[in-house]
Order: sequence, then C-alpha cells, then structure tokens
Amino acid sequence: MSKIGAVVHGPEIVDLGLALRLLRYLERLGKVTAVLGGTMGRVAIIDAGAEKEIRISSSRRPSRSLMDLQDSSDILFLINYAKSQESGLAFATKVADAAALTKPLICIDCGGRFVGFVVGLDAEGTDDLATKISQQVSRDLGLKLIKLPPSSKPAFEKGSTKRILAGVQPGELISINGTVVARAMESSVEIESRAGRIVGIKGVQPKEQALEKLPPVNLAEAIIRSGSIRRTKVRPDNRECKGNRIAFIDHSAEDAFELAEDACLAVTIGDDTTAVAADILFRLGVSVIGIVDGDLDQLMNGTAMKKGSAVIKVSPGKDDVVGGKLKKIIALEGAGDTLDADKLIELILRLAGNDLISLDRY
Repeated sequence: MSKIGAVVHGPEIVDLGLALRLLRYLERLGKVTAVLGGTMGRVAIIDAGAEKEIRISSSRRPSRSLMDLQDSSDILFLINYAKSQESGLAFATKVADAAALTKPLICIDCGGRFVGFVVGLDAEGTDDLATKISQQVSRDLGLKLIKLPPSSKPAFEKGSTKRILAGVQPGELISINGTVVARAMESSVEIESRAGRIVGIKGVQPKEQALEKLPPVNLAEAIIRSGSIRRTKVRPDNRECKGNRIAFIDHSAEDAFELAEDACLAVTIGDDTTAVAADILFRLGVSVIGIVDGDLDQLMNGTAMKKGSAVIKVSPGKDDVVGGKLKKIIALEGAGDTLDADKLIELILRLAGNDLISLDRY
C-alpha cells in the first residue's frame, strides 16, 4: 500500500466539504497523512472541526508542507479549490517549483476542475506509479488531466525580485501578506521589489499609501493574493482565549495566529488588518482593539469579531501614527501584559487626540 502525503490548501476546499471527501477517497489508494498548507485554511479547518483529520499544528506554506511530507511518502497530493483553471494551474506550478520535490506530486483542483501531474526530481521508479495514479484519479473524479505548464519563478536580477500573478480577474484586490496594495486592471500582474521594498507593480491601479506603509517584505516568500481571502461564508464557533498577554498586529493579518496564540487581546493597525485579524482571532477567543482610518478595501466579507472588541477610527493616514506611539509607550513602560481593554482604549483615545473620529464597541 502506497504512503500518501496530502497538503490541503485554502478555505474553500474545506468549507465546501470537499477536502474530507477527497481524503476519504485517497484512503482507498493508500495510507494518508494530511496537513495544512497556508493560513486561511487553518481557520476553515477549525470551523469544520476537522483538526483530527488535517494537522494544523504548524502553519506553513504549501511548498514547505509538501517538503516536510516527502520523506515519509511515496507520492504527494496538493488539494485546492481555485477560482479558475488558469489561476489553479499557476498556483500548482508555483508550489511545485518552490518545493523542488524528489517525489511525484499530483494536484487535485476542484475549482479549476483538473488533475495536474509532476514527476519528482528523483523520477526513477516513481514515474510509472505517478502516471498510473494521476490517470486513475482523473477518471474517478471526472476531472481533466493536465500537464502543468512551465513555472514562472521569481526572477532575480541585480538585487531585485519579481513575482508574476497569472489568472487574475480585473477589478480584484491584490494583497501582500494580508495588506491590500492595489486593484487589478489586467489578467496578469507583475510585482518587483528591491532591498525589501516594492519598487514596481504593473497591471494594477496601485494604492500608493498602502505601498508606503507596507513593512519590508521578502517578495520571493511573501503571500500574494488576488481577490478575497475567503470566498465562502461560514459562521465560526465562539471560543475563549487561552493566554493573558496583549499582541500587536501591524499590517500583518496573515500572521495573526502565530502573533496572538498566547494572547487574550490584540491591537490591530489598519482597516483590512483589523477585519481579517479579528475574524481569525475569533477562533482563538481573542478580542481586538483596532486602530483604523476608514480605508477598508473589504479583502474579506462577513467577518466575525469577538465580544469585547473595539474599533477606534482616526483621521486618514493617522492609524499608523497612533499605533506607532502606542507601541513605543508599551515597550518603554513594559505594560503590555498589565493593561486591560478599557485602560488600553483610554490610552489610545488620548494618543489620538484631535485625530479621533469615533469609537465603536462590540
């Protein structure tokens, strides 16, 4: 019996109930070990109560999760639900290239309606197995068998890095590590960075202020998305926090789990960061105090927010200023674990001063 390593990516495949169905199907082909690849999929797995079937103990990129599994697997699967065949193929190719696997990889994409097949670098003895299994999966699931296209690796030239997003739908939001930086104008988007800063972005209408606020980024490793973070809507369970400290999430909503896993309160800076992080942290029972300036791009719709949370709106462009002052005060005074929510809100209101627009409690 073959040993199968499966990486589940993205919330949609879980929300629609397809991830567990596919894992049960793969169990007919061999012994399956399933893990998460990506951040928002972790949220969906918690919502579905599927932690026993799909390991979420560590949040890793899909390529890293595949690499972790390959030593204990004969064949690997990447399970995804893309918004189109083009975007699904681009994603599968990018993941396969980044992983540089020695074992064969089969990508099942229920959104793109295809099965993609890649032979590992060490193809001896695995080519026939992978070909046979991919053909069987394609027949059994009624999905088209497609040879994955050549990869468009991040390009490195004179200290710069370029990333290309294919299969983008004009009008979609483009986000980097959870921060919206542009709106797509074309079906292909090219982003270039130098020394950790974004220096060029083509095929979009850029948000210059957001690009200026974006922290230094490793573009080759960054999580770049087009469209909504989570297209399906699920009502999460209400939970209680397990920690007691205050976490800071500054334009890095994708890292909310790791930043606040031992916290009971989080300060979030930025409109979309607050909306996305609040929804993620609802699963950990963590309340948020968001500092925003009203430029929400709705990167994610229908978000949840833990009772006891608050959103403080300040003048345009001042959310980062107020948030920066708050971080400095707490760092200098060492009060991050002693301030309760009400005292923290009072402090933020004082720091906002005349830039304060509103305070909303939840």
